[in-house]
Amino acid sequence: MSLFESPFFQDAYSQLESAGTTMKMDPNVLERLKYPKRALQVSVPVRLDDGTVKVFEGYRVQHNMTLGPGKGGIRFHPHVSLSETAALAMLMTFKCALVGLPLGGAKGGIKVDPSDLSRAELQAMTRRYTTEISMIIGPDKDIPAPDIGTDGQTMAWLMDTYSQMHGYAIPGVVTGKPIAIGGSLGRAESTGKGVVFCINFAYEKLNKTVSSSTTVAIHGFGKVGMPAAYDLHAQGAKIVAISDVSGAIYCAKGLNIPECTDWVRNRKLLRELPDVEHITNEELLELDVDILIPAAIDGVVTKENAHKVKAKLIAEGANGPLTHEAVDIITERGGLIIPDILCNAGGVIVSYFEWVQGLQMFFWDLDTVNKKLHDIMKGAFDQVWRNAEIYKVNMKQAAFITSLHRIEKAMRLRGMWPG
Repeated sequence: MSLFESPFFQDAYSQLESAGTTMKMDPNVLERLKYPKRALQVSVPVRLDDGTVKVFEGYRVQHNMTLGPGKGGIRFHPHVSLSETAALAMLMTFKCALVGLPLGGAKGGIKVDPSDLSRAELQAMTRRYTTEISMIIGPDKDIPAPDIGTDGQTMAWLMDTYSQMHGYAIPGVVTGKPIAIGGSLGRAESTGKGVVFCINFAYEKLNKTVSSSTTVAIHGFGKVGMPAAYDLHAQGAKIVAISDVSGAIYCAKGLNIPECTDWVRNRKLLRELPDVEHITNEELLELDVDILIPAAIDGVVTKENAHKVKAKLIAEGANGPLTHEAVDIITERGGLIIPDILCNAGGVIVSYFEWVQGLQMFFWDLDTVNKKLHDIMKGAFDQVWRNAEIYKVNMKQAAFITSLHRIEKAMRLRGMWPG
């Protein structure tokens, strides 16, 4: 299976090459960053509730760990592949470096639709997958976290399995755990909160403020979109559209976000919500709004539909929701894009906080977590903004350049073994 199989890896690879060329990066360092350090493919056999055994494909990819242990989520989704997982691991390398964390980039996943499995089957699959990748993960090696299709319960099963294999509790092996077993306050909403922090930072640069006249559309009303909608709604913004896998809903006067949140948390689909206008996910992306937050999956805005996107500010809540061609098209017409490796870094930042708190066995209050998150994201945003001006590039390229400067320095200092 080729790393270049997925458009997502090709896109991440192209962005790396473009940024590296623009900043005149050491070509030897750039060459090393084009490929993952390690990729593990595993078989995950599970005995289903009907007694039959089904084997699922699983992966764990570690892209670069020059700055520290690997860090990255575990995704349960039908589209998981080695190529997609490698692309996500690469982006995690750049994301951790961008916000100054002493962590490298990794990612994992299983090719499965978790909604097709019972709770018992999901637990069995998670525990077997943990066993298969256990030799390359650990609190000082590689620390997984939740991603699409996984949650705190998944991380609890992973932590317990790893701990049982070693004979004692090792909470630091994963982040995104429930509070009761060593999770951090603020972790669940951290990615969405970071997205809103970045929107506010961008508005400050543009001499604007989020107000009741600010219209917002959010593609994906899940772990990222939901807390982002909640915070923007609390600031007075008008959330006119949100979506999930079943489709999108629209209300020109603004949606009742607490009501929508309660509806979705009761495991109901947005297409079943009454008294709202129902539109497609594609139509949501093309709405004439001030802010668009693509917070679901990668590749939803491409060169085919980028010219239809009317939002003036796009905050990439998901990983790679805009292809590099789409970024160019939207930037050329005057749109401002807050890149994914900056915009959605709140999750990995608070995951880092959780890891640190677990190692110290000393836990912080929510205000401390949120203040530290704000300060780190503000510093990273300002540096990306400066590099965009220095190199005369868009924010996406500036984010990669900022990250690559830090990685290049560390890799040159460490050298290559054997030389």
